Amino acid sequence: MYGDVDIPAEVQRALTGFLDLQQRRLEAIGPELTEQVQAARDATSGGKRLRPAFCYWGFRAAGGDPARPILKAAASLEMLHVSALVHDDVMDSSDVRRGAPAAHRRFEALQRARSEQSGRGGDAVSFGVGAAILLGDLCLIWADELLHTSGFDAAALARAEQYFDAVRVEVTAGQYLDLLAQASGESDMDLALRVLRYKAATYTVERPLHVGAALAGADQRLIESLSAYGLPVGEAFQLRDDLLGVFGDPALTGKPAGDDLREGKRTVLVAYAVDHASEVQLTEFDRLFGRPDLDDDEIQLLREILQDSRAVQACEDLITERTEDALDALDRAPLADDTARKALADLAIAATSRQL
Repeated sequence: MYGDVDIPAEVQRALTGFLDLQQRRLEAIGPELTEQVQAARDATSGGKRLRPAFCYWGFRAAGGDPARPILKAAASLEMLHVSALVHDDVMDSSDVRRGAPAAHRRFEALQRARSEQSGRGGDAVSFGVGAAILLGDLCLIWADELLHTSGFDAAALARAEQYFDAVRVEVTAGQYLDLLAQASGESDMDLALRVLRYKAATYTVERPLHVGAALAGADQRLIESLSAYGLPVGEAFQLRDDLLGVFGDPALTGKPAGDDLREGKRTVLVAYAVDHASEVQLTEFDRLFGRPDLDDDEIQLLREILQDSRAVQACEDLITERTEDALDALDRAPLADDTARKALADLAIAATSRQL
């Protein structure tokens, strides 16, 4: 639960009902499409529901009536998140998501099983990638439909649309910057910070707050106050995520330990290490970083370089600084609901210390 409402359960209920409708629609086209709906069901099960939570409390912060269908509207942000995850896993060639096969690996396995059974069939890897791209596209379309069929009137939806449009553009732009950073083979702090903001901070916290607040009719002063809180929380959240991607417990992250090192993620953590490592450390780092076949000893060596260069401590310091900035901004924000203020303070701490 987040605050006085069980947001994960309510969002799951909204997603389940929505996907029931989509299954009936797609089965009318052909029973084969059940595979896509089932993949969407599995992908939208579980997770922290952070984006719907920030949307809900943005709505309450603006004086929104919780009896309104805000949690169905908030579920649209979870569907958007799944779209981004599916596409991200394809681009990163990730094998695992939330402790289960990533969508493209799931479809690959389905096609391989069909081919083995029939003795014929196309390339399973290509099929898996194509099917996952289409699943991500469907989830992006469904996110829009979820918002627009949530039950809010046209005026409220028109206010929210500018922020919902912005988040979709920003996360796509951030994803491209991330792709570019990895392809460059170099670590640039400015680029890493822009990826941090547009792939994570605006998308995870700021824009969900804006969507919820706009649905409740927030004025510009409140929107700006929510940004002053939301951007530093979102940046601290992603910095914590980057640390977990290197040092985290797979039971918590849902991905193999050190996966970000194998994928060559050019994060703020890595950019700091590259800027501050010794010449010997940098030579070793460049030799190993981004190699998909890294063994446990090599992963540990990279971790030691990140720690010895003080990159880990620098990220921890940034997380503390950003979280304090967010809480200070929240104290000054003209919120209409003190329950929302408490819930947003708790969310900031939980998201950045990863107690969720």
